[in-house]
Amino acid sequence: MTVRPRTIQIFLPTGDPRGIQVAALTTSIVQVIEVPRPLLSDFLQMPESRQVGVYYLIGDDEEKDQLAVYVGQTGSLGKRLSEHDLDPKREFWNRALVAISLTHSLTQTHAMYLEWRSIQQANAAQRYTVENGTVGTRPHTPAWLEADCQEIFDTIRTLVSTLGQQVFEPLAVRIEPAMPAVQGGVIEGAKLPELAQVFRCSGPQGADATGQYTEEGMVVLKGSRGRGEEVASMSELAAGRHRRRLIDAGDLVLDAGTYVFQRDVLFRSPSGASSVVLGRNSNGWTEWRDSAGRTLDALKRQKVEDAASL
Repeated sequence: MTVRPRTIQIFLPTGDPRGIQVAALTTSIVQVIEVPRPLLSDFLQMPESRQVGVYYLIGDDEEKDQLAVYVGQTGSLGKRLSEHDLDPKREFWNRALVAISLTHSLTQTHAMYLEWRSIQQANAAQRYTVENGTVGTRPHTPAWLEADCQEIFDTIRTLVSTLGQQVFEPLAVRIEPAMPAVQGGVIEGAKLPELAQVFRCSGPQGADATGQYTEEGMVVLKGSRGRGEEVASMSELAAGRHRRRLIDAGDLVLDAGTYVFQRDVLFRSPSGASSVVLGRNSNGWTEWRDSAGRTLDALKRQKVEDAASL
């Protein structure tokens, strides 16, 4: 998705920021409406509830201590959400995000493609448990319509994130490579996106992890290894409890004496991440280092201090 400056408007129909919210880019015909489940009856009174659209049911996956999402599409949003409200298989959700067109231009073909694309991206991001499971079969879509759908999806992705649900945003930050040269109609030297700056935290008993420091915190990357044993005092610490939750959820799996991260995992602080990796209380600002051996503290916190002193 291309990142560029944009202006977003959020309308509060009742004036209550805890109520229904309507988000839209000022240059787009696509809207995303956030509907808290207790206010579903209010949404049913809105004309938008009778449109074709794609929707996202958001709630908690209590078994994995993780947010969950169910993606769907329908020719009548209000009718379908009412069915989900009564469905015992869909008890988990506490809010719905629905995407519609201001000009009523979304068709069932658009909606089917957007549903497929949404499930694909949500699974790739690995932030939420995707209740739909795997991505399924890609719907047949003409090339010109697929291009329109991709533009619509990029707008939905931006609006959903703005409303506080990072369903489609991967934890790890990757840099898109420069466009390769085209020779005789053939793209040469095409490269996959590369990881942005990474840090490493290592210790005894095979602990060896890589991570990224992002706007949200420290992301320990999939495949990293944490110490198999932990010191006794860890049981009393928040990091120790977090470690056990990750083990219970299957996000840390014991292999050859170390715990292997099965997915990218976000920690709110560098120290929380390093403590889980090292199996002891630690200062992540000095434990995480770049390829040149420079600490996270030297590269991030001291840079802020230097800027503040100017």
